[in-house]
Amino acid sequence: MSLEQLSRAGRSLLDRRRFLHDAGSALGSIALASLLAQEGLLAQEGAAIDPSRPYAPRAPHRSPRAKNVLVIFCAGAVSQLETWDWKPKLLEWDDRPLPGGPAVTFQGPAGNLAKPQYRFRPRGETGKWVSDLIPHLAELTDDIAFVHSLTSRTNTHGPAENFLSTGFVADGFPSLGAWLSYALGSENADLPAFVAIPDPRGIPQASVNNWGPGFLPAEFQGTAFSAQDPIRHLSRPGSIDEGADRAARAALDELNRRHLELNPGDNRLAARIASYELAARMQTAVPELADLSTETAATLRDYGADDESNPLRASFARNCLLARRLIERGVRCVQLFNGAYASAGELNWDGHSKLKEQYDRHASILDRPTAALIRDLERRGLLEETLVVWCTEFGRMPFFQKGALGRDHNPDGFTCWMTGAGVKKGTSYGITDELGTRAIDEITTLYDFNATILHLMGLDHTRLTYSHNGFERRLTDVHGHVIDAILA
Repeated sequence: MSLEQLSRAGRSLLDRRRFLHDAGSALGSIALASLLAQEGLLAQEGAAIDPSRPYAPRAPHRSPRAKNVLVIFCAGAVSQLETWDWKPKLLEWDDRPLPGGPAVTFQGPAGNLAKPQYRFRPRGETGKWVSDLIPHLAELTDDIAFVHSLTSRTNTHGPAENFLSTGFVADGFPSLGAWLSYALGSENADLPAFVAIPDPRGIPQASVNNWGPGFLPAEFQGTAFSAQDPIRHLSRPGSIDEGADRAARAALDELNRRHLELNPGDNRLAARIASYELAARMQTAVPELADLSTETAATLRDYGADDESNPLRASFARNCLLARRLIERGVRCVQLFNGAYASAGELNWDGHSKLKEQYDRHASILDRPTAALIRDLERRGLLEETLVVWCTEFGRMPFFQKGALGRDHNPDGFTCWMTGAGVKKGTSYGITDELGTRAIDEITTLYDFNATILHLMGLDHTRLTYSHNGFERRLTDVHGHVIDAILA
């Protein structure tokens, strides 16, 4: 190839003066970075973590409003039009086609507009209209900050759950709880920093991605267990008495300490020892935590945990009690699931064909126990330092699917909400159009929603990063703004 055939950029690489200039600049930058590192003047990358104490409490970026977060995740995409987003225009337009609406949506042809399947009425001092589907939660309206203008990047359940939990539609990224435990550690040395509580009916569509560590160190993944399915393999074999078990643990601790002394700086070894030590402490802490028999009869009744007429509600209620006990003991992040995997709406809120019939069942499981959980947190003074988040992966269309009695997926306008520490009570932010088709004012992304959660936990979402494959990754990718309007 002749010189004339090279591009301008290619010819610049053959310029001796340009080469010497660039080389000098690069070497100078390396030298400057080295000197700054020696003086401790470089910006810190990520959280400073002692591998031997990965769950030790760490300081946030700023004074936090909340010390713990409880995420109530309703899998399957709850319809905002049957719950929180009152659209009286749908009564007028019921059973009429949507002018200019799409002919086909996610699961097929679109039918006519459909009115809300439940009566709405004004609630509390704010007079906000909320559905009769969730009467117990509706009583808490004055304490809630609603975000009605949320949008998602996808209308498919698995990727949408990923996006809500991790900030990315693809697999392999850290969940919100993993970021929080990585950044802040835990206030309880005897329990995991992050616990996920699956629904009694099964795990959600995106499965462990919702509580996975992604590329963060594995110790920051969520520990999944429930009131029905406790942590396994914690009990010692019946043939080993307590004294022998304690002596064996002491001997193992001494061997680990000696091995670590022979291998100083081996972070993986230190982290592995720390995980074993946590498991040993959990042998004592978890049985006490999971023993709901210590709750009063009145508390069990409030939650519905003793309700023999509705076993699924009783099971979910016991999960709600477990969530409160975890928050009570200083667990940093608790993720409580209501609804399981895709099942034509039978096991979660994915109401495509028989929405009202299925929502009657799902709401009877969710409503009373969840409202009792929030009231119980408030009664015990825990809500002053706990952020409660209610969320779902996207919303529903204002029309029924053709030939069915349910609504298709809608990522263009849906509702999630927060209450508790640092949240402005009785607030509604953003609106969808008069039929609930899409967000039209104060349009908000899930990046913004997650940035706000981190902010309330004392973390700057732009500074909470982790270097992975040459990128400074964060929960909010390169997006996100704190929703100041819902902050107290």
